[in-house]
Amino acid sequence: MKLINKRRTFTVFFLILFLNIILTGCKKDPVEEPEVVVVPEPKDTTVISGKIETPIDIAPTIGSRDELTKDSMFLYSRQIYLWWKDVPDYNTFKPRTYGSFEDVIFSITRFGKNPTTNKPYEYDSADPQGSKYSYYSDITQQNPTAYIPAKQSSVDLEGNGHDLGLLVRPYGTETDYTIYVQAVYQNSPAEKAGFKRGDKLRVIDGKSAGTNYNSEINNWYYSLFESSSNVKLEGTTGTGANFVRTIKKAVYKSSPIYKDSVYTSGSKKIGYMAYARFSNESNSIPEFNKVFTRFSQAGITDLIVDLRYNGGGYVSTAEYLINLIAPSSLNGKVMFTEYYNELMQAKKATILKKQPLLDAFDRPQYQNGQLVTYADIDYSVSANTNNFKKEGSVNSIQNVVFIVSSGTASASELVINSLKPHMNVKIVGSTSYGKPVGFFPVRIDKYDVYFSMFETRNSKNEGGYYAGFTPDTQNSTADNDNPNYEFGDLKEASFLAAYNYITKGYFIASGGSATISSKRPEIVTSSSANTIKIEDTEFKGMIQSPHKMKRR
Repeated sequence: MKLINKRRTFTVFFLILFLNIILTGCKKDPVEEPEVVVVPEPKDTTVISGKIETPIDIAPTIGSRDELTKDSMFLYSRQIYLWWKDVPDYNTFKPRTYGSFEDVIFSITRFGKNPTTNKPYEYDSADPQGSKYSYYSDITQQNPTAYIPAKQSSVDLEGNGHDLGLLVRPYGTETDYTIYVQAVYQNSPAEKAGFKRGDKLRVIDGKSAGTNYNSEINNWYYSLFESSSNVKLEGTTGTGANFVRTIKKAVYKSSPIYKDSVYTSGSKKIGYMAYARFSNESNSIPEFNKVFTRFSQAGITDLIVDLRYNGGGYVSTAEYLINLIAPSSLNGKVMFTEYYNELMQAKKATILKKQPLLDAFDRPQYQNGQLVTYADIDYSVSANTNNFKKEGSVNSIQNVVFIVSSGTASASELVINSLKPHMNVKIVGSTSYGKPVGFFPVRIDKYDVYFSMFETRNSKNEGGYYAGFTPDTQNSTADNDNPNYEFGDLKEASFLAAYNYITKGYFIASGGSATISSKRPEIVTSSSANTIKIEDTEFKGMIQSPHKMKRR
């Protein structure tokens, strides 16, 4: 799958086709708010038989733009949502009764129960009032260079940054905490100003931070993530030196690689790569190739892949990384399979006829004079089974250790799961996010809607890791992320655990140093329900590109 730098060149095209896209049953022009036309509530019917049939929902054909959009979100979920069979009919759900689009999507994601937990598959214990996977984005509010919403990421999945370039997290308690710099985005204002992982922010725009988390976070969150003015930051470096730096939000292009290195231990040559996001092929693949060329020249025997802050991205980029790591002996064997819902597989998701299939340059496609739509894509299991095809010249990796955290999701987990049946794969850190599902956007008016659409499974039919991957160190806190140290530093607990396994052949329960463990800070957990959740600034998703998929 190749993802291109989409600058919304097709917005006008979609607006022209608004009547065809906004609602599956629409026959009249929707009117702009606040005019609302009250119509009698129609009767819904659903075709029930011994085979898969398209649900029939007769929704009102007129109403406000807001109402029609809510209707459309619901109607798409009835056909393309992974757990579509659990979503009730239109009259039961009543999408127009919900106060916001978020409420509509949240309520839809309450259907589809995980039998293991008896909770919705999209239940998020860290945010019970939010959907773990599905969401929507207003395309008019996005970074103008971004295809995937800036709301969900700091640097988008095309490598475009539009921020200070800092990934930060508060560690400690509500009354005694420190804001750590976890990562600095390459080529950002922060990198150019000299910021590094391990720096600690004490004063932000003249206001101290660290003694009252719930009352202070709004101020420093605004300065770090939303302000377009100069931001003055005071603090200490990882080595203890004081600093005062002023930076300003800017647009920049960034590499997805935080760091790469090669370590030697006896006969072992250990490659290390810290990877930020599965950005599009044009952003990630050249960087992958540079790193793996160095690995090949060094003759690496083992590999550590650091995905602790990697929330995922594009399936095709994940596939490329898998092929770089895997040996050529796996060529032609099954890597992973995407499973769409039964309706899509049976060619019965007719609502997808409302979505024009654009090519790599955002242009509508035609075949025999007919507009090609998402309904022309082949969603069968066979058409969505991906096989290994070796990339690069690194061909003799003995062990692969992945560093993960609760921020490791989707495409990151796909890489791990796909390699597990074929190589000696180990995991260190803390339990990953748990997102074995993916999606592609459907356009509804001025919104891109991302419903969970497919689940991935490896060659052994293993998947369903909704609770995340548990590290092989059994979640010992000794190998949890320690932001005091740089990526690839042997004093950093997660890296040390991975390194010890490769060099010694087993895990050291203590992480190798009780001293390091005692210095590791803990992430602040707020007692206030109204506190901003800054972990939500990173994108989490696994995205397929429809124009790359096979057609029927």
